[in-house]
Amino acid sequence: MSQYTDRAEKNMGKCLETLKANFARVRTGRANAQILAPIMVDYYGQPTPITQLAGIKVPEASMLVVEPWDKSALRAIEKAIESSDLGITPSNDGTSIRLPFPKPTEERRKELVKECKELAEEARVSVRNVRRDVNGKIERDEELSDDEQSREKKAVQKITDSYVAKIEELLKTKSAEVMEI
Repeated sequence: MSQYTDRAEKNMGKCLETLKANFARVRTGRANAQILAPIMVDYYGQPTPITQLAGIKVPEASMLVVEPWDKSALRAIEKAIESSDLGITPSNDGTSIRLPFPKPTEERRKELVKECKELAEEARVSVRNVRRDVNGKIERDEELSDDEQSREKKAVQKITDSYVAKIEELLKTKSAEVMEI
């Protein structure tokens, strides 16, 4: 592989990882600890990720339990979850916080699939932007002959096609997961 295909592979891989992280945050009827990752808690005046303050468990498919290591942070964690846009009401039992995940309605599941499709489209655009940038670098490389440039562009296109196919597969899997009752 050349430096161009290596660069394309690396950057397209980052696009795919970003898509996977975004898909993990899409709320399905199933409890997922990853959904709490972006929540920041005001802990002694410092915004701190909830994952650094508490253990997050999934005791059953539709329930998350947040157990803070420092019990004095319990109220701050509860407040941060309430103020987030999760749409879940936490219940505090004095030692942990329970987050029940209700099953989404049919309409809500369709909205979530639509959101997943938008995230996948953003990832496809990012992959194509990587292809465009790498092809621009290939064209500006004066050491490559026209045949070599053509070969490099074909190799980059092949990598692009494989990543677009991976994105489609991820979207198909996530859509099926969201739509299952």
